[in-house]
Order: sequence, then structure tokens, then C-alpha cells
Amino acid sequence: MTTMTERTTTPADRPALGLRERKKIKTREAIRTATYGLIGEQGYDATTIEQIAERAEVSPSTVFRYFPTKEDIVLTDEYDPLIMEELRSRPADEPWPDSLRYVMHRATQLGADEDPEVSRLRTRLMVEVPAVRSRMMQSMSSTGRMLCQAIAERTGRDPEGLEVRVYAMSLIGGLMETSLYWAENGHREDFQALLDRTLDVLQHGLGTEKN
Repeated sequence: MTTMTERTTTPADRPALGLRERKKIKTREAIRTATYGLIGEQGYDATTIEQIAERAEVSPSTVFRYFPTKEDIVLTDEYDPLIMEELRSRPADEPWPDSLRYVMHRATQLGADEDPEVSRLRTRLMVEVPAVRSRMMQSMSSTGRMLCQAIAERTGRDPEGLEVRVYAMSLIGGLMETSLYWAENGHREDFQALLDRTLDVLQHGLGTEKN
């Protein structure tokens, strides 16, 4: 098994993005920004791909090339690969629950730092729009596979093993329920505190205290 220290990289170590990749990221961000703005103005159902394309100054076919569905525009971000890299970069002797907690907090902070209102909008749509929630459930399998690989590298287990798959999907399902809970309760509670509660349940079980 490759150790974490062998895989550790810094931004300076990573190859700079080429012009083509930078253009792709810029286009994706333009499409997302247009979508969030239109949804905020007129609601999810009233927002069409044609409207999104016009505001983002791209063609509808370009929107579909980057995002197969409107739900994907709402749900997709650039963070999954970064999260996996962060997880692989944690010290080899750090307890696994500590590594996981650090990375999950890091991931949620990235989204919050970028635009807190977008985080609230995305989670609200997960609650209010069945199509968004359904697509989120479908996308969980892709994220789960990446997490299984990261867990396997860290623990020396088989990424296709039942225990690894159950653990990874339990984590992802827990994060989804945390997001839904946060939105259902008007985003009043601190999400980082809710995340700690979620990770405590996954690590220690329900315990004896009744909430």
C-alpha cells in the first residue's frame, strides 16, 4: 500500500492547468452562475436550458456537453477530486476517523467560502425539488466509488470489499441526510457542527441519549 507521505503534494508540485482546461472550468462556472441566478429570480421549474445558455453566453448544446441534465448543474462541483487528494495526503500515522473528519470539514468549508448562498440554494433545492434529490441519489454511487478507492489505499482493504463499500456509502448517505436536515431546518444551525454530529454517529453509533 502506498503511504500518505509518498502521495503528499502541494499546489506548487501539481502541473499547471493548460489553456483548454482553464477554458472548460471557466465555461462550467459561467453555466453554474447563470443557473443559480435564474433559479433565484424565477424558481427552478421556470428555468430552462435555453435561458441558462443565453445568460452564460454559450449554446444549449454546450450546456448539455458539460452537464447532462439541469439537475447536474445544481449538484456538480469541482471538489470531489480535491477531497480525494486531501484524504490521500493526510499523515500515514493519523487515525482514520481524524483524517476523515479533517477532510470532510475541509470540503464543506470550500463550498461555504466560495458562496454561502449557493450552498443554501443547493441544499434547499435538494429538499424542495424531487428531480434534484433523485439525481443526488444517483450521483452518490460515483462519489462512493472514489471514496472506496481512497479508503482502500489508506487501510489496505479491497475497494470492492463489502465492508469498504458499506462504510463509504454510509458516509455519503450520512452527508446527504445532514444537508437535507440543514435545509429542512432553515439553515439555522451551523453546518460544521451538524457535520461533527454526523461523524460522531458514524464512528460511535447512536449511543444512549435520546434527542
